Amino acid sequence: MIIRSPQTRDEFFRYYDLRWRILRAPWNQPKGSEQDKLEGQAIHIIAIDGDKIVGCGRAHFNTEDEAQIRYMAVENEWQGKGIGKLILDELERRVLEKGAKKIVLHARENVVRFYEKNGYNIIKESHTLFGEIKHFLMTKNL
Repeated sequence: MIIRSPQTRDEFFRYYDLRWRILRAPWNQPKGSEQDKLEGQAIHIIAIDGDKIVGCGRAHFNTEDEAQIRYMAVENEWQGKGIGKLILDELERRVLEKGAKKIVLHARENVVRFYEKNGYNIIKESHTLFGEIKHFLMTKNL
């Protein structure tokens, strides 16, 4: 398993496609909804097995010492195999290297336990995406 940033136009295409297929398509959201205005300044990470991208995640800075993790996704058949942890560890390492002292994220209810196991704490219930996916604001001090 290789954990790194996407390096080619094709890798970025497949990275965004994975984000859309896992995080948006099941709720009938259009292509493009898996991206936002911060893509150009974000840290993008992919997990690659052979030539297949099997997981991804992104981080950006909200302030000079607070980073936010978003768009964590792992192919369904690869979930539960430690891919998410590898991606999360690399994102944390990179934001720490750039001066982050704290990370925030809005976790879907079904992955709160994953983030808790990785040192994150629930601050409060956050928002409900697409009218049905409950989120929780979580933080971790680095």
